Amino acid sequence: MSQIDLKLRAGDWVEVRSALEIAETLDTNGSLDGLPFMPEMQTFCNRRFQVLRPAEKTCLEVGTLYYAIQEFRNNDVVLLNELRCSGIDHDGCQRACFLFWKSAWLRKIEPTQSESTPQAIPDPIKAPLILRTMSAPGRYVCQATELVRATQPIPRLRKILKCFSDIRSGSRGVLEMARLVWLPIWRKATAWFPRKVLVGNLKKTPVGNLNLQPGELVIIKPSSEIKETLDGKGRNRGMVCDLGMCRYSGGTYKVRSRLDRMISEPTGEMRKVESTVILDGLQCLCWNTLGGCPRQDFMYWREVWLKRANGHAESTKSTPIGKDEYR
Repeated sequence: MSQIDLKLRAGDWVEVRSALEIAETLDTNGSLDGLPFMPEMQTFCNRRFQVLRPAEKTCLEVGTLYYAIQEFRNNDVVLLNELRCSGIDHDGCQRACFLFWKSAWLRKIEPTQSESTPQAIPDPIKAPLILRTMSAPGRYVCQATELVRATQPIPRLRKILKCFSDIRSGSRGVLEMARLVWLPIWRKATAWFPRKVLVGNLKKTPVGNLNLQPGELVIIKPSSEIKETLDGKGRNRGMVCDLGMCRYSGGTYKVRSRLDRMISEPTGEMRKVESTVILDGLQCLCWNTLGGCPRQDFMYWREVWLKRANGHAESTKSTPIGKDEYR
């Protein structure tokens, strides 16, 4: 199947094509323009969803805690409402990344149009649907690990033009985009001024073991208390808590899920994560990136930065910096 440009806007309705139709778009690695169609996505075939926003660009982790903004090849990728990766076919990865959808995998429909009749997922032996989950022993393949191949650098002028494109597509409102342009420019213009950062002075950082479960309510601690759990780089066992996250201090939030294991984006390795949870509604919006990023990855919260809303006590221990888990 050739490239399809549906000119999708935020709020449009689409139907995910059948597995057989999608198979015709994929190369021998199960990808289109470098972006994999993952096994977790097959369950959505022949079903209708609303477009959350077009995603012509994305941030990607190109090194440990180092990020870049690049554009998708052919600029034909969208996010669909609430469709995040379950990780079920990637040994239970719990990152819950938003799934990226190429236009060739979708058909635009009217909201009142009925869904197509679901088709059985084809037998890989009988159909050319090759969906990799590993590239080598201990190295996973998913959309996050392949973003470097599915995207390309954005020239400076195109970054600005994409801001207007995001407004036209309904991806961002005018006032929202104004903020996403103004804040990065302001930060760059004032970069030589001393900037307030959240760092501690610990050599060993504590582990808060609350054993939180999905559905529990927690309160985010004040920045002054979070600071006491950080080392000189502002990290707790490798995981950063910056001042942007502390804007939510004092708020009460519901635990969405635990984060015990996750695939490393730069390396494809499965990493163990200890005493960390994801909270409902708290997502990274890349406010410091010109024009923002549509990816909306969840923020990760160490349990030591939280307390139960009902006031139950936590137990803590310290971990040497050299023995940190991932993030």
